[in-house]
Amino acid sequence: MSASPRPRFAPTLYLVTDTAQCGPRGVPAVVRAAVAGGVDAVQVRAKDGTDRDRLALVRAVQDVLRGTGVPLFVNDAVGVALVAGVEGVHLGQSDLPAEEVRRIAPHLLLGLSVSTPDEAARVDPAVVDVLGVGPVRDTATKPDAAAALGAGGVRAVVAAAPVPCVAIGGIHPDNLDPLRGTGVSGFCVVSEICAAADPEQAARDLRAQWDRA
Repeated sequence: MSASPRPRFAPTLYLVTDTAQCGPRGVPAVVRAAVAGGVDAVQVRAKDGTDRDRLALVRAVQDVLRGTGVPLFVNDAVGVALVAGVEGVHLGQSDLPAEEVRRIAPHLLLGLSVSTPDEAARVDPAVVDVLGVGPVRDTATKPDAAAALGAGGVRAVVAAAPVPCVAIGGIHPDNLDPLRGTGVSGFCVVSEICAAADPEQAARDLRAQWDRA
């Protein structure tokens, strides 16, 4: 496969949404506030409900992001991503093969979750644009995730990766600073923004903490 024509994608503060944690405010309102606070990539993750429900949510978030330049990813649901016309899709190790998704969607940014150096080393940079490396530490958001890597484990995975990486999984202000030395371009959060009383301020504080380096 020839080299990817897609632009390099290396986000700093990447929000993964959680509908339950966003609560009655709703996902679109939290996304709007988070982007105002410095989020530069958004992934809609909605495991419950039908594809029609997911499509409606994705389109509502698209309306919020229109004109901001912030790319929108859909977690797992490739069909929803294609129908909605979002910028990207993120896959796990047990989802559709990245090569097959790339074949039918050459225009999409494609993210992939990895948790070991071997998984990262097998990635084809003509297929995958960004890796989500984790979990950094155990997290209730995804109880079936692999064992926590810690900063040292993240560093080992990033060293084997041929594309930009973001850290994910249990990231909070108390464990964010050690990630700067791992080689990641940035980091993903869920509860730190979705469950925050003030999502905009939470995003601004996280971005400021990261940017201090």
